Order: sequence, then C-alpha cells, then structure tokens
Amino acid sequence: MALRNPPLRDVHTARGAKFTEFGGWDMPVEFDSIRQEHEAVRESAGIFDVSHMGEISVFGPDATTLMQRLTTNDVTELDPGESQYACITDEEGIILDDTVVYRLPDDVDGDADTPSYLFIPNAGHDDQMYDRWERHRAEWGLDATVRDDTEEWAMFAVQGSDAPGLVSDVAGGDVLDLSRFEAAYATVAGVRCWVARTGYTGEDGFELLCPWDDAETVWSAIDCQPCGLGARDTLRMEMGFLLSGQDFDPEANPRNPYEAGVGFTVKLDTEFVGRDALERIDREGVEARFRGFELLERGIPRHGYAVTDADGTEIGEITSGTMSPTLGEPIALGYLPVEHADPGTKVRIVVRGDGKRARVVTPPFVET
Repeated sequence: MALRNPPLRDVHTARGAKFTEFGGWDMPVEFDSIRQEHEAVRESAGIFDVSHMGEISVFGPDATTLMQRLTTNDVTELDPGESQYACITDEEGIILDDTVVYRLPDDVDGDADTPSYLFIPNAGHDDQMYDRWERHRAEWGLDATVRDDTEEWAMFAVQGSDAPGLVSDVAGGDVLDLSRFEAAYATVAGVRCWVARTGYTGEDGFELLCPWDDAETVWSAIDCQPCGLGARDTLRMEMGFLLSGQDFDPEANPRNPYEAGVGFTVKLDTEFVGRDALERIDREGVEARFRGFELLERGIPRHGYAVTDADGTEIGEITSGTMSPTLGEPIALGYLPVEHADPGTKVRIVVRGDGKRARVVTPPFVET
C-alpha cells in the first residue's frame, strides 16, 4: 500500500529533510540532526509537522454520550475550549489507543444547541477509530455524526520556552491566555486555526490545526527550528510519555492503563467500554508496571531488549530506549513485574548479548 503524504511533503524535501515511514505515512524524521532539533526544543523552540495524527470529529445531540462510552476519561467535565488526555480500551480494559479529546465550541457545525468534539487518534489509527465510533453509534442507536477529518487538517506542534511568544506573534496575544489543555480558534497568518496548549515534549507550546490547503502559510509564518519525528521521539522518552504501537499495542504488547502508568485517565464512575474490567484490575492490582531505566554502563538500550535480574533471569523487556540528548546518558522505558518495579532496583539490560547494569527509575528523566 502506498504511503500517505503530509501536505508539506515537497516543502520538507526542499528543506533537506530525511523521511521515514510511520503509521503508514511518509514523515520527516530529521531536518538537520536529531540532537540539534532536540536541543532547540529544550533551549528555545522547534516546530514539528505532525499531520500524520488523526482527527475525528463527533457532533450531534448524543455526541457526549458516544464520547463518554468510548473513552476512559470523563468528557462531561469538559467545557467548550477544554481538552483531556484519555485512553480508548476494549472490553478487557486493554488500551487500543491513547488520545486527546477536545470540546469544540457548540456552534462549530452550525448548531449552537449540540455538543461537538474532536479527538486525535495516533498515526494510522484514524480508519480504525472512525469505524469503531460508527459501529458503536449504530449499535447504541445514538444521534451523532462521526467524521474522519484526518486529510482535511494539517497539524503542527510548536514546542519550547520560546514557543508561546512565537505563536502569539502570528496569532495574536489572546492565545497566551490559554492554560494547559485549553484551546480556541485563532487566526494565524490570516488562516483560521484551532490552537491548543498541548504537546508531546514536556515543554510549553501549542499544537495548531489548520486547513490542509493552508498548511504552508501557517508553517512558514513560524520562524524556528524545523524538527522531525526523531527529535519528537527522544523528547517524549525523556518525559516518559507513551508511544502507541511501541510502549503498548493491543496485539504485540497488550497493556491496561494502570500498568501503563496512565490510570489517572480512568474514571470508574462513568460508563465506558472496558470499565468493568478496569474496576476489577483497580481492585485487585496489576502484575506489571511501566518504568524508566537508567543504564549505568556504556551502551544504548533499544526496543525489544531483555531486562534481567542479577542472576540473568529475564523479567521484562524494553519498549523504548535512546541516548538522552539532554542528559548524555542512555535511558529506556519498559515494563517490570511489580516485585522488581520499585525505583532504585538494580537490574540488567541485555545489549547485544551483554547484560549491562541499570537502575529502575520513575520518569520523567529531565525536569522542564
């Protein structure tokens, strides 16, 4: 199957970007170097093209009920312009995807009396989540419209301590009034955009959604270091943020929110698919926990590397790992049985057949 292209594929090529396949998309992995782009975000600002992320709109009289039943958080707590992080789980409480849910202004689709939402599936999951929402909408007989807008919107993330100023310069100072996880429509370089104070790097900043055909206008208006998915990955690892399909996967690495360290997204006083299973897990406890690892010897831990105890018995597996550009030290993420998961526990990570000494920690690895 042919890869999907972001709207600025040719623009990124002209800038000298290198590309990689991710979630069925051909995306820039780096423009200059991962280290340079990573440091720009930690020290000033960088802009990412994240147009591979999905956008699913849900609106109509029963939109709130549909969103409530298919995400783990409590969407009834959202006022227009607010958002929340949530998981999407199956009947057994296994994470199918994680997402950010935005409550849009109620009149965004022309009807001021009906609620409207936008949620962001991870790359390559838009078809799956659209089908899931449509299937359950029909099964439950709900009056709601579900629309896959993934190829209607471009999405950019401007991240770093200088990011708020850069965005306000082209969007107007009102965006600085947005708190974390708040969003609003604003005009950016003459283009109406959905501007959200959200991100995936641990730094302050915004994510901007603009019409697909206006992508170059918005991208070009923000003058900072262009960044690829390579730096996005190292930045999120330093924060201990989950990567769908790698730190959890419903088939290859099935995990529930409590194991994955995102139990705060689960509101058991609401009704959603997987709620009963998660209530039982919350009551009985988990067998494994998501943890960070600091390697105490030379080497770089990678996805799939085994974690052992001091006797060489395998007790876990690395799901993500890198050389931290900020720390200059190797770090990793993965799961351990609860009896081995206490911070400070000494373990070994098998790097190319050699068990390297490591220490269990609780992310984040860096302070922002």
